[in-house]
Amino acid sequence: MSKDEALSAAGSRRLDLIEISPNAQPPVAKIMDYGKFQYQQKKKDRSTKAKAHVTETKNVQIKIGTSEHDLGLKAKRVSAWLKEGHRVKIELFLVGRAKYSTITFQKERLDRITNLIAENFRVAEEPKKNPKGLVMVIERTGKEGVRPPIGAKE
Repeated sequence: MSKDEALSAAGSRRLDLIEISPNAQPPVAKIMDYGKFQYQQKKKDRSTKAKAHVTETKNVQIKIGTSEHDLGLKAKRVSAWLKEGHRVKIELFLVGRAKYSTITFQKERLDRITNLIAENFRVAEEPKKNPKGLVMVIERTGKEGVRPPIGAKE
């Protein structure tokens, strides 16, 4: 139907001619109430927004001297965040002389907490130096299996 015919048909019914997909060949349009169309679009947008899951990057800070018990508690929290689908940034906070320790020693310290995490995860960002110490980012995987220690070759 031509554009003029569609406009006259919409006018006779006291409705609006709404272009649905302008890029189609030929363009697709509907004859309906524009207010109702807007309401339906807003409702559809709201439902898709409610279904969307936003992932955050959660932070955990540890130090070289953090005790095993405290590491266990932090690992539990990290496991819960991974289960929810969040990414976790683990920071090894270095102070004083610890900043000048070897990178293998620092990775071993990071490995202490990663061995305690119950969820399956993969390393999203390898451990790297930053001004405060060493940082790595992990995220959940659906696969079964255990990740090798950070210092080991994969």
